[in-house]
Amino acid sequence: MAETSIAHALPAAGRLLGLDFGERRVGLALSNPEQTIATPLENYTRQNDLLDARLLMKTVRDYRVVGVVVGLPIHLSGDEGVKARESRAYGAWVAQTTGLPVGYHDERFTTAVAEDYLLAADYSRKKRKARRDMLAAQIMLQSFLANRAGQAAPGG
Repeated sequence: MAETSIAHALPAAGRLLGLDFGERRVGLALSNPEQTIATPLENYTRQNDLLDARLLMKTVRDYRVVGVVVGLPIHLSGDEGVKARESRAYGAWVAQTTGLPVGYHDERFTTAVAEDYLLAADYSRKKRKARRDMLAAQIMLQSFLANRAGQAAPGG
């Protein structure tokens, strides 16, 4: 899975916030302070930069977040398209708003995997919609954590 070269700038300890960016909604997930487990936090319906910044800063303060990982929608070919550029622009806004380091991680298939999990759990369409983005954020963040741990391991 692809990470950007600035992922190493993210602190190795402390909570990371995972963001599954969308035009209308953003899914939020948090790591534990040891950065081994990601859990879904919430879905946020985007409103405007001011209100979005308030929610983001409240989340950063409340959970003592030390870095942010934004999902990067990469094409199957590995190329970045319009959506990836939008995610990078959003990540730059997050970095400017929070003052925290921001990394990116390949989010291919996370929404589909999240939908499969929710279907398997027999959630209604309404409940799936209410949980899908934060679950996708959790899947992306957990993948980032696992990939990072694998890179840190001897011989990894």
